[in-house]
Amino acid sequence: MVTVLLATTAALPGKAALAAGEAGEVRAAGVAGVAGAGGMSAGYAFADGAPRVEGADDTSAAAPLEPGSTYRSSLPAEGTLYYRLDLDAASDAYVSVTAVPGSGGEVTAVDGVRVSVRDADGASCSLGSATFGAAHSPRPVTAWGMREIDPGASRCQDSGTYYVAVERIRPEDSPPDAWDLELTTATEPRPRRAGPTEAPGAWDSASPEPLAGAPERRAGGSGFARATAVGQGVWQSDIRPGQTLYYKVPVDWGRQVSATAELGGSDDASGYATAALRLGLHNPVRGEVDDAAKGYTGRPAAVGLAALPPVAYANRYAAGRQVGALRFAGDYYLVVHLSAQVADDFGDGPFRLTLRVRLRGAAKTGPGYAGEPRPRGVFELSAADRAVAPPGGTTRDGAAEGGDPAMRAVAVGGIGTGSLLLAGLAVWTVTARRRA
Repeated sequence: MVTVLLATTAALPGKAALAAGEAGEVRAAGVAGVAGAGGMSAGYAFADGAPRVEGADDTSAAAPLEPGSTYRSSLPAEGTLYYRLDLDAASDAYVSVTAVPGSGGEVTAVDGVRVSVRDADGASCSLGSATFGAAHSPRPVTAWGMREIDPGASRCQDSGTYYVAVERIRPEDSPPDAWDLELTTATEPRPRRAGPTEAPGAWDSASPEPLAGAPERRAGGSGFARATAVGQGVWQSDIRPGQTLYYKVPVDWGRQVSATAELGGSDDASGYATAALRLGLHNPVRGEVDDAAKGYTGRPAAVGLAALPPVAYANRYAAGRQVGALRFAGDYYLVVHLSAQVADDFGDGPFRLTLRVRLRGAAKTGPGYAGEPRPRGVFELSAADRAVAPPGGTTRDGAAEGGDPAMRAVAVGGIGTGSLLLAGLAVWTVTARRRA
């Protein structure tokens, strides 16, 4: 039996307490892992304390989802499940669904999960989907849906009852076992003042060079709720076939994020695994922004995100999916998966994973919301976030301009809130003594 190391981080109160990078490694037997006290299933760590809600076969029995909350559920192979949202007429609403299949069944490239948001009359407000891709590797996949307030729209604009419909994309080709689900909901108020209603124009679309420098050890988390906090830098971990790692990067208004993932070589450089290394970027409500995959031959391989525009409120008016998803500041998630098929030709690993993260551009002021988003603070950066990701641009060699290196080290280290305050006090004391 193979032992897989899955890095997890304890949940800490508030955004100021960043998740630990290497602070809490837990062991799970086999690539799939087992359900346990930490809420892990199929190698995925669900949010601690998330209540379970059962999806209904029709809208009349749909259970409510509270905005700003996270839930657990399950999805059978056949049929559509419904959940209820009660929304006002002044906020955009978002729902994400992460489907976690077991590792035993075979999946097809075009299978996955489909999510739609519908009004009380059954009219579609949005439709999103996520598939397993060419690697045919079972992994957590996340799709998102939304209800947007748009003065020019004719439907999905009223307050009242809405429904979230969740189903498998190819039930006829899907494994028979039920998939675990993690559902999250969020609401975004309108700005106090009306701004542009068109997507920003020109932006620096040149693909940035991957960040250079010696890597720091930072084990990835095993779910969105336990994603390891990182800022700009070069981060290194181990990854095994079938494993998915999660990192979160604080991205402020006006900043551009880019990332590459590199997989180390194998002693046996013979064979080929299709789309073996996958890198995805998800926004603060877990909506996918971009993803890319690269095959593996046993030699070092790298995959990078497409060039992306700066985060801006007006991006939501863009026609393209990638730009539209970069509509708010907050924690963006980098999700790295190594396909289970890699083990067939190259063994169970572990393999060396290097993640290079770059943030460009200066931070800008946000739109100024007329109310409080739910969950609170989801579309803003805390002081600890900004210590991880200083608000300046990047220098010629990729180093961040501005920011306190000592506080950045404390924040990225992933220690608790009390320790963070004590460390900050220590830094202040040393600084005061030096000035004296």
